[in-house]
Amino acid sequence: MVLKLHFCLLIICGWISQSAYGQQTIGAWKDEKSLYAETKQVNQFFRRFNNEEAVDGTRYYNKKDSAFRDVKNRPKYLKMIFDNENPSISKEIKNSFIADVTNKSKPQYLDFHGGKWFAEVKTTFFYKGKEEPLTMYLTLQDAKVGTKWVISSIQFKEYRKQFVKDTSDAKYFLHPLSHEVDFMNMHKIFEHNAANIFEYTAQGYQPDPLTLFIEDVTKHHLKFVTVKNVKLHFFQIDGWYFELSEFNRSGNNTGWLISSITKVNEKEKAQMEQFIKSAHD
Repeated sequence: MVLKLHFCLLIICGWISQSAYGQQTIGAWKDEKSLYAETKQVNQFFRRFNNEEAVDGTRYYNKKDSAFRDVKNRPKYLKMIFDNENPSISKEIKNSFIADVTNKSKPQYLDFHGGKWFAEVKTTFFYKGKEEPLTMYLTLQDAKVGTKWVISSIQFKEYRKQFVKDTSDAKYFLHPLSHEVDFMNMHKIFEHNAANIFEYTAQGYQPDPLTLFIEDVTKHHLKFVTVKNVKLHFFQIDGWYFELSEFNRSGNNTGWLISSITKVNEKEKAQMEQFIKSAHD
């Protein structure tokens, strides 16, 4: 009787062990599948967009691999690089975009060094005693060895408060006959009204925010705190604009994904880029 009981316990324990092992194996497989599906890096997004990499991360190389930039397989991988939780990216939009970039007569690919894409980086800086949001726009630029990211422009609400004004009805001004006294009255600008010197500038003048930014950073008036968010804006594909964002969530639809996409012509692309870089925080 004791032997039978011992034998039954061994069978039960073995079954529990196998069951637990099976669940762990299934869980590991799911985790591995999610890992393969995730577009972990921007460079990987480029490769998957161009069909230069398999889902498991295996690289395809020109001349060596028949799968390299294979037009037939591209639609399958392209469907994986959209934010599927965004209802504004419809199935019709996806299919139209995929059809355009996989057109057999003129397939389109992304080129890391091809220009027509830039980064929008939301940051926090310490300014005049408190933390303030500041947006930088960066582009890739050729360097002596390879390329580098450079700051092309910035948006900072504190600068807009100070300088975005209409000077047509300025309170402070130089009398129109000032030239008759050799502008001897100019001293009042710098001795009494220096804080309002912007009102003495020509109508329509606006200072360059990047120049002000460099000046404030140099003088330690602006101190970097952290990066809060990064978006990438792409204008490389003919007839299209899309935005790339990073999603950190469970499931297969995660990593760097197309978070916004719209059909635009070349003129509209220029207008859209200007709008993006002038958008207020």
